Amino acid sequence: MNPQSPFLRVEGVGKTFGAHRVLQDVGFDMQAGEVIAIIGPSGSGKSTLLRCINQLEPPTEGRVTIGDVTIEAGHAPSRRELVTLRRRIGMVFQSFNLFPHLSVLRNVSLAQERTMGRSRKEADARSLELLDRVGLASKASQFPARCSGGQQQRIAIARALALEPEIMLFDEPTSALDPELGLEVLAVMKELATSGMTMIVVTHEMHFAESVSDRVIIMADGRILEQGDSEQIMRRPRTERAAKFLSAVRDR
Repeated sequence: MNPQSPFLRVEGVGKTFGAHRVLQDVGFDMQAGEVIAIIGPSGSGKSTLLRCINQLEPPTEGRVTIGDVTIEAGHAPSRRELVTLRRRIGMVFQSFNLFPHLSVLRNVSLAQERTMGRSRKEADARSLELLDRVGLASKASQFPARCSGGQQQRIAIARALALEPEIMLFDEPTSALDPELGLEVLAVMKELATSGMTMIVVTHEMHFAESVSDRVIIMADGRILEQGDSEQIMRRPRTERAAKFLSAVRDR
């Protein structure tokens, strides 16, 4: 891939569920190392867009390119293409999706052994490094139920990082957390951004969107209203709809 070409390209992506159109003509490019925050009212298609990027929800229109892999709507990708694409993508959801019957350490190690062929010793060593990075090395032998929501979300981040993704997708990772616990998660995400991780973050955290991301995309009704430099979009939106949304979330 040409160093100047986008790492991620989303072109004309649309998604319908029956007669309901959730996304329409969504497109943007993204460079490696960039952090994009996606904001907008509930029901605007933000989470569906993430799921279309990693093919959890195949788009009904358009195409998604990551590196040298392009998947086009209407053309079922091969298993190899899907595996290649998903190996490049780490995903963190609103819910933590941890295995309750496994220790924190096993939650982070298991996928490494299954998908990367690492030995248990190798996987555990990498897991401990990542748990230390998210401030939870001391919880390695605990079970998820003994951890707070913020800790469980940080474990989920460590688990995603363990598979060495080239891009991380975050789907409102703090929305289910109390504000104080959410700050723990945001601190980890900020550290990832500072370290150069390519990230797309669907979020209601306006301060994170403005101060940590390089670009902000505002969505409404399945379309992109505005996209551009974070400070400019957050402080000087060009459209009335975007200004109304930002005013509402700031005054809440």
